[in-house]
Amino acid sequence: MASSLYSNAQHVDFDLVLGMDDPGMVSMFEALMDSDLRGFLGCPAVVYEDALVDFFENASVRNGVVFSTVGGQIVEISEKLFAESFELPVDGLGDLSEMSKDAIFDARSIVSLSGEQINLSGRKNQMKMPYRLLCDIMAKAISVKAGSFNAITVEKFSLMTAVVCGVKMNWATFLFGVLKKMVAAKTNQAKGFAIQISLLLATFPTVELGEASAFPASKILSKKTVLRFVSINDRDGAEEVLGTAKKKDISKGRADKKGESGSRGPPQTSNVQVGSAERTPSFEQRVKMAQRRIVQTVLNADAANRESQEAAERDRERRRKEAKSLKRRRKD
Repeated sequence: MASSLYSNAQHVDFDLVLGMDDPGMVSMFEALMDSDLRGFLGCPAVVYEDALVDFFENASVRNGVVFSTVGGQIVEISEKLFAESFELPVDGLGDLSEMSKDAIFDARSIVSLSGEQINLSGRKNQMKMPYRLLCDIMAKAISVKAGSFNAITVEKFSLMTAVVCGVKMNWATFLFGVLKKMVAAKTNQAKGFAIQISLLLATFPTVELGEASAFPASKILSKKTVLRFVSINDRDGAEEVLGTAKKKDISKGRADKKGESGSRGPPQTSNVQVGSAERTPSFEQRVKMAQRRIVQTVLNADAANRESQEAAERDRERRRKEAKSLKRRRKD
């Protein structure tokens, strides 16, 4: 079914997300726009499911061009057509292996939640929330790779680095390369680009596309879906903290038992006392401590967010006053 072509897809409604009251998220989406990806990630969200099935069943690559048959009509998609359709830049890095190590080094600190460089073999919860979402966008909408979306890979982080650090990318070559891998006979590349391929097929007047259907709203990033993403990732982060505490407690218990069974010394007398300062907190106590830390972190984040919103409102008010003043001067 065609729906499998966008089961893990991600699209962006830039008009909605840029109006969010979250400076961090807005800044991340503005970085995507500065990278000239709006035309690709934010094009009209319509799919032609029957035409998509035909396209992938009959597609192949010949001399660097994608050919297919849809409704009995031959379609030919070149890199030039691909670039022009989505207003993609054609200059810059076309291969992620060319990404500067210095840029990756800087990005590892910029996106970090703790301020320390993130581990590129770790999970995305090391990152600030806007960059966790950016990681998902890179995985689902740009590189279109199957697998765990919580894991960081060198490829995903290199794509993030291009956006975060403003590295000039030849997105036309890179993204068209992903499309060619999708239609190649022997490849592990997942299928995707459902919206973009639908739009390309619509440029061929003789092709019967069939009935159009709206892209699922749950897969389009808007204020509502971004807030849902934040909620889910906050919850997952809390569960991971508690899971880590539980594992440590179990490991400690095993170590204690091993120490008891391996001891060959004389039994200690009952008058030996252990000070309360040396006692290890129980698992329940650790859970409560972790919960308190999480609550405090959320409260601190809320306070910081309110301050940012107030600062943004003051800035907007200042700009409105300046605009009014400028209008009055022009009239005078």
